[in-house]
Amino acid sequence: MNKHDSRIPPAKGKLGILLPGMGAVSSTFIAGVELVKKGLGKPIGSLTQLQTIRLGKRYENRSPLIKDFVPLASLNQLVFGGWDFYTDDMFVAATKAGVLDAAQLAPVKKELEAIKPMSPVYDPAYIKNIKAVNPKKGKSKWDLAQQVIADIENFKKKNGCDRVVMLWCGSTEILPEQTAVHEDIEAFEQGLKDSAPEIPPSMIYAYAAIKSGVAYGNGAPNLSCDCPALVELSEMTNTPVMGKDFKTGQTLMKTTLAPMFKARMLALTGWYSTNILGNRDGEVLDDPGSFKTKEKSKMSVLDTILEPERYPDLYKGFHHKVRIDYYPPRGDAKEGWDNIDIRGWMDMPMQIKVNFLCRDSILAAPIVLDLVLFLDLAKRAGLKGIQEWLSFYFKSPQCREDLKPEHDIFIQHLKLKNTLRILMGEEVLDHSGLDYYDAEKGSASSAPAPKPGPKRKALAKAR
Repeated sequence: MNKHDSRIPPAKGKLGILLPGMGAVSSTFIAGVELVKKGLGKPIGSLTQLQTIRLGKRYENRSPLIKDFVPLASLNQLVFGGWDFYTDDMFVAATKAGVLDAAQLAPVKKELEAIKPMSPVYDPAYIKNIKAVNPKKGKSKWDLAQQVIADIENFKKKNGCDRVVMLWCGSTEILPEQTAVHEDIEAFEQGLKDSAPEIPPSMIYAYAAIKSGVAYGNGAPNLSCDCPALVELSEMTNTPVMGKDFKTGQTLMKTTLAPMFKARMLALTGWYSTNILGNRDGEVLDDPGSFKTKEKSKMSVLDTILEPERYPDLYKGFHHKVRIDYYPPRGDAKEGWDNIDIRGWMDMPMQIKVNFLCRDSILAAPIVLDLVLFLDLAKRAGLKGIQEWLSFYFKSPQCREDLKPEHDIFIQHLKLKNTLRILMGEEVLDHSGLDYYDAEKGSASSAPAPKPGPKRKALAKAR
């Protein structure tokens, strides 16, 4: 036993992975895990499986794999399930998605065929361009939520799972306006009973998971668990939550390049971005309402990183344009073009052009793997509420309502690793390096504890 072993309960038994939305991303993720388990593929892109973490001083040369440092569930412990608008099993879904080819899928056909989606919660007011084949029926949204809660419990019992996590991998919903029904859990539950139109399906799944004490993540730009009522519930039930919107293609590039511009104090005049994609996500985003939700997620990144209010000479008034076009022949092979107009010394103009020919689900699958494992870790570690340390994986990271989200991918990465160090009782690294050369001046003083977040009346009353 080492000094880390007793800090977090071990990942014993089976871990159920429940995925609302079992299309290209989910089927690619599940197929990939099954291939890795057979030694037929590599989990490239996954921090939990491949990345190391430095511990202590540089000369100590302690850099274990993350999966050997923190007590994560192993791939052999994972059991998969979920809900979808279509009734296809995961082999049929993966075949139709066409992300992995027939030769890659053949060795895991039996495992994929055994995974069939449950009937989904569906509301045509929130998803316009696709329809559910066999949606749940209920007298109210409360009734639908109880059905999802029953699905979770039945899945857990049927598969002998010790724990379950849920991660939304479904399509982008039209964004509802936040109203009184989202403000506290009492109003939200009454809204479910009244079938309030402001409660979309993703919130019903989030409510069911959090009410059941199941850690929940949101991979789309939907509000989902990002409303005061469900954050309140997550704290009441000691449940970790996080979102929103997997950071895969073009936004991954933006959160990598924009910090470089800011670090070098290079000015930005304009950033034009356009995408073409032909998968189910593209079909859904062809609806203006769903696109507006995605656009809001994509557009928020640059302002937060560049801080034009602090650097008006460099970033105030830059032009930012985002387009997404549904182009069926491209399938899951998304292509993103960026034209970036910057200025340097003496305001001289320069340009950067990026043509990123990526595969949406190939970039998303390792994110799904990392998130389900880290959410399970967070639950066992006794963490609850918003897990901002997982912002590395999201376009529009959820955070405390009185804070701005952190979009800089390098800060996000440091935040993630430092949280793992804290959980395991290791030194937090600031990478200043001064302590190696001047021990007295290089020793950082302890920072004061941050002030608590705003307390809502309903939450204070519940406690």
